[in-house]
Amino acid sequence: MKITEIEEVSKARVRVIPEEGPAFVLYRGELRSFRIRVGEELEEGDYRSIMEEILPRRAKLRAMNLLKSRAYTVRQLRDKLKAGGYPEEIIEDALAYVDSYHYTDDCSYALSFIRCYADKRSRRRLEQDLLGRGVDRETLEKAWREWEEEGGEQDEQAMIRTLLEKKGFDPESADRKERGRMYAFLCRRGFSGDQVRKAVLSEGYLG
Repeated sequence: MKITEIEEVSKARVRVIPEEGPAFVLYRGELRSFRIRVGEELEEGDYRSIMEEILPRRAKLRAMNLLKSRAYTVRQLRDKLKAGGYPEEIIEDALAYVDSYHYTDDCSYALSFIRCYADKRSRRRLEQDLLGRGVDRETLEKAWREWEEEGGEQDEQAMIRTLLEKKGFDPESADRKERGRMYAFLCRRGFSGDQVRKAVLSEGYLG
């Protein structure tokens, strides 16, 4: 296998680009150890050692170390490993490894996230946040059901009142421009139009 390019990733690491097959990242010491040079052949045995031993072991350790510090969704973990330069097949192998120990669970992640922010963020905002982290819609709905079965309940009007108070908004004295600005602000926070209108635009709203 001929090496066509070697790119610097950091002071300690380089990306090796072969003529065939995926690129991979090695430490400079490993580059010297395998005597990898641009324009020269990488022996098949060395290539197998890199792709079947060194990188899979390193990817699994990387995934485990990431999960020690905080929870990740599967997609977040995949993105982290991809950013580390691991080939796709090795990433999937590492994800399967941590999943086999139940270290990744998107439903548990979503449920914990909902518990933490349900009294601060609208349901729509929470769903946007979790979908953006890679939690799929079916898993998200399951997490909501589990939260509700625990007795979880949201009061969006209470959350809106808190935000209005922080902004110093008085619905009784606010003019049309102020109401419009606050309406747009709350909609950006994920609150439904009906909830926002009830709080901001209704002339009889007393807070």
